[in-house]
Amino acid sequence: MMKFYSKRILTITAILALLLSGCSLPGLSGSSKQTVAIGTLGTAESKTMGYIISQMIKHYTDLDTTIVSNLGSSVVQHKAMTEGEVDVTSTRYTGTDLAIIGHDPVKDPDKALEIVQEEFEKQFDQTWFGSYGFANSYAFTVTSELAEKENITKVSDLEKLSSEISLGVDNGWIKRKGDGYEGFTEEYGFEFNRLYPMAIGLVYKAVASEKMDVVLAYTTDGRIKAYDLKVLEDDKQFFPPYDASPVVRNDLLKRHPELSSIFKKLEKTITTEKMQELNYEVDVKMKEPATVAREFLKEHNYFE
Repeated sequence: MMKFYSKRILTITAILALLLSGCSLPGLSGSSKQTVAIGTLGTAESKTMGYIISQMIKHYTDLDTTIVSNLGSSVVQHKAMTEGEVDVTSTRYTGTDLAIIGHDPVKDPDKALEIVQEEFEKQFDQTWFGSYGFANSYAFTVTSELAEKENITKVSDLEKLSSEISLGVDNGWIKRKGDGYEGFTEEYGFEFNRLYPMAIGLVYKAVASEKMDVVLAYTTDGRIKAYDLKVLEDDKQFFPPYDASPVVRNDLLKRHPELSSIFKKLEKTITTEKMQELNYEVDVKMKEPATVAREFLKEHNYFE
């Protein structure tokens, strides 16, 4: 019993010493100068990219890292960055962050990237690096069987079937301004007679059980592969670009300028199809994001 109390007293003493020294706990009040805090969303994609960044930093430097996962939204991610709670956000998307800086949607991917890079530098003292190479955009998808039977390759091809087929979409998309359903009907000139808003996970289950013919998916979602869906060409370029990049606080880059080369090594290294495969490994095959990240980096020799 005395040993238990002794250990307890030592533990309490250590915690008090930590608090009195002014140190902060990783992931709660920012990172130490030798630990890089990497923030991720709760998605497989964001977590996997977070671990890819973490393992790249550990491979090329003597710095430590901590993953601050499950940040609820891009807005929460952004707040964590601006308040110094995290040093890096693993996945930021051009289309989403154009809205954060108060800019109208931009159709051209290169222009959208240029705008967010300039504005994040100016407004938030953060560096938006070049795209990883993939875009997690909205996309209309159909079963491969229906695509072959009706010769469907692009979104416009759905017009001839719009009165007969059912469309399953994410709840949030219906009322989205600009690139939501209202904007879609104006741009493409037709509506679906049978439109079903639901949680995104149920959308895929519905198409798998043949209760839906068309699904509004995300282009990097691993379930596209799992359910053998065909991504249709957005032939009127209705959806804005959602190219993905890491964003880094400039104070971190000033302390550790060697990190810039690591983020640049990751530019244009992952296609949308490859990210879809990595997400499939996590969401469908139930692998840990850290494992998927490590296997991917080993396969590419850490982009040396």
